[in-house]
Amino acid sequence: MTVVVTAVFYPLPDRKQELADAMQRGIAAVHGEQGCELYAIHDSEDGTITMIEKWTTVEDLDAHGSGSVVEILRADVKDLVAKPATVTRMTPIPAGTEAQGQL
Repeated sequence: MTVVVTAVFYPLPDRKQELADAMQRGIAAVHGEQGCELYAIHDSEDGTITMIEKWTTVEDLDAHGSGSVVEILRADVKDLVAKPATVTRMTPIPAGTEAQGQL
């Protein structure tokens, strides 16, 4: 079953663009991982950067979470964040059309 994840990153003051830039290497690597359907960052109005992920299976997400690519991402951002990211796993509840009612 598909799994959707949000990860909210809290940049240090005046470091948001540096954080977004630092995330690029890890994002490019994740796009090649098995089961990665979506892995994208967004600039949030509250000053955070929100990553939205979609994985084909829970097993694919678990493999990602324990893999070396996540370690790359963590190392690249560690000096640019005020606190650890808030990560939330979600299971889609389909609504409306298949194309518009779920990630």
